[in-house]
Amino acid sequence: MSTTTTLRPTRDVDRLIDDLANALRTPSSGEAMRLLLRDLCTLAELRALAERWHVARLLDATDLSYRDIHDATGVSTTTIVRVARFLRQEPHQGYRHAIDALEGGHAG
Repeated sequence: MSTTTTLRPTRDVDRLIDDLANALRTPSSGEAMRLLLRDLCTLAELRALAERWHVARLLDATDLSYRDIHDATGVSTTTIVRVARFLRQEPHQGYRHAIDALEGGHAG
């Protein structure tokens, strides 16, 4: 394995997230991404991520209430509120960037 820098163990969360983000950019197809996600995450973790993403898209594209989303998806209202906060108020805007990229036909 060849890299431009020597890989060393770390507990630095920013470095860990950067490395993961780089890995998540490598799949060239939806199927390759699904395979990577299945290796990275337990089924419960993957389901939680997928549910949050689904809730973000529902909050963005529909007028459904939190209760309606909960009733239709089974996702807890606590999770729905958290997703709504990150979609609309938090500075990261990760959901917003991804939704806009998908709607614009590009990812990134």
